[in-house]
Amino acid sequence: MLRDLFPSIYSHASKPPLFEPGEPSFWDDSYISKSMLEAHLDQTHDGASRRTAEIEKMVSHLTISGFLKAGDRVLDLGCGPGLYSSKLCLEGMKVTGIDLSRKSVDYARTQAEKEQLDVDYICTDFFDIKYEGSFDAVLQVYGEICTFSDEKRDLLFNLVHRALKDNGIFIFDVSTRALRMREGLKNRWYVSEGGFWRPGRHLVLEEGFDYQENDTWLNQYIVVEENGMVKVYRLWLHDYSLDTISRALEQSGFKVEQAWNSLSGEPYTEDGDWIAVAARKV
Repeated sequence: MLRDLFPSIYSHASKPPLFEPGEPSFWDDSYISKSMLEAHLDQTHDGASRRTAEIEKMVSHLTISGFLKAGDRVLDLGCGPGLYSSKLCLEGMKVTGIDLSRKSVDYARTQAEKEQLDVDYICTDFFDIKYEGSFDAVLQVYGEICTFSDEKRDLLFNLVHRALKDNGIFIFDVSTRALRMREGLKNRWYVSEGGFWRPGRHLVLEEGFDYQENDTWLNQYIVVEENGMVKVYRLWLHDYSLDTISRALEQSGFKVEQAWNSLSGEPYTEDGDWIAVAARKV
């Protein structure tokens, strides 16, 4: 069996071309999406979403600073289980949340119904949005922009620009090279009786690759099931400086109005792990 598996594992373990995709169903795999939802809701770590206390600080900062206000129409891209959308709704905003994961959207809808929150949750790929001048603000939180190539990032920025009303605000955060260097490359393997990737026994080979010339990092997970099935999951992470993200925004018709080290308002410094941005449509 190992002799048969080795060529497949070996071929996947080589450093792939920049932004070469892995399994296309990563975000909405029937099992992985369940694990991802559990990670979103877990209050012991910030693996998939930031914890509730930090989310509340972010919403408070963005409302006190005036970038978001009661009555605004807000588009929450990659809303997951509605952790931000629900809090924005409680602040008097009309929120539309979009996410690719059916399990996360179903959870968000159920919670909104329980809490009697008027949030419009839509299960779709946010690259398929066709809004024009509909929103006062667009929100994209926790660095999902970093998972895209320059071409896909520019496509998203253009879609956001079109979706915003005149003078609308685009609020998001991206990771920096400082965070990546602090976390380091992952290179390990382990056997699991059932975990994040699969419900049954499987082997996971974690690898990290640094594309330093492109400020890009790859966390790759080769999952080998007991029946010999091999799947490769790739999480691409393109890091930014304030200069590089500002230039990308300007090319799509935005101007950076404010930058912080976090969406909770931590003042911007060049050595921070994150850059949070409020960019105005011009």
